Amino acid sequence: MDKKDIAGIRRQLKVDNDLLKISDIFNVYIMKETTDIYHHQTQPFEMLNREQQELFMENFKKVLTGQLDEKLFELKFQRDAENSSQLILHKGLLSSDTEDWKEQMLHMTQKMIEDHPYEKDVVITFIRAEYLKPTKRRNEETEESDRDAVYSNPFILCSINKTEEPKKEMQFDYIEKEFKYKIETDPVIDLKNPMSGFLFPSITEGTSDVNRVLYAAGKANEPDYRFIEEVLNGEDIMTAKEDKAVFEEVIKDVVGDQVTPSTLANVYGEINRVVEENEDETPPTLDYKDVERVLTQSGEQVDSEYVKTAFQRATDNETHELKASSIVPKYNSKSIKINTKIANISISPQDLEYVRQVNHKGKRCIMIEVDEDAEVDGFKMLPEAFNE
Repeated sequence: MDKKDIAGIRRQLKVDNDLLKISDIFNVYIMKETTDIYHHQTQPFEMLNREQQELFMENFKKVLTGQLDEKLFELKFQRDAENSSQLILHKGLLSSDTEDWKEQMLHMTQKMIEDHPYEKDVVITFIRAEYLKPTKRRNEETEESDRDAVYSNPFILCSINKTEEPKKEMQFDYIEKEFKYKIETDPVIDLKNPMSGFLFPSITEGTSDVNRVLYAAGKANEPDYRFIEEVLNGEDIMTAKEDKAVFEEVIKDVVGDQVTPSTLANVYGEINRVVEENEDETPPTLDYKDVERVLTQSGEQVDSEYVKTAFQRATDNETHELKASSIVPKYNSKSIKINTKIANISISPQDLEYVRQVNHKGKRCIMIEVDEDAEVDGFKMLPEAFNE
């Protein structure tokens, strides 16, 4: 799945939408510090009142919100995994009987809580739904509807939410004219901040892939590796942050930790070109040979075997491939940070070539080439003579 596929599903998560139909919702309550199911309940989603439906819809949107390889991760299932989650989820997906679907979801719940008690009470929610995507846009000339032909994708979506302790409040009773201490005993389910979740199967351009699942972490660059490996039986992943750290480690190993801004601009520019020119469905990746090529085309003289060795040292695997989109900063944002003790400067990657560190009157200075008057807090800066 790419960000367009995920955004397409997220946009349809709204009440009374004929392009996304939720048939059943199944809630499981887990008491804190236990690995027992305290209560579970399943019912048709349409039996919830509208306010409840909207609360859950917003929760499901939150599960599917975030950047790929930072908060959302498409996982490939491990082959021949014991007690395979792929098989459990697939059985649930194909089941036409609600009780059978519920049993498969309880099986998944047991995998989540086995040997892993939560610090707070949690609610695990499953829905089974159908996502309908038109195969083509509306034809105004023939008045053919864009919904005459659709891709139909049944899916299961899961979210895990913590609960909060009820509030204790003082109230004033106008009728009895007295102060009262109000104590609520029912915990509140935090549907605004899901802890994690997943979508099965992966859906790409209207095509389902039961060999993959989309996992959602609670926070960016903080995936739960236990959940990925033991609960979902997914293959190993690296976050975008980890990929970038590996790339930086390899570069420092090969060329040292001192580079000119222009060299760095060339490196990022070359990788950005690879990203923009990619026409394949899968995101472009870089192996050690690609890193060598990028450095060479950026003006660095490097040894192929040394790049290979540096790559292996950083990843423990010379065949590992880094996602290009994880390495290159976003070109439309000021994502490059220049840090000094005096000030921190943020610029876009393509503007690195206009930055220099120079010696002026015995002091190191940052010089930035500009083609117009600079502004400071709304005031234009007056040009000053640059005397050596």
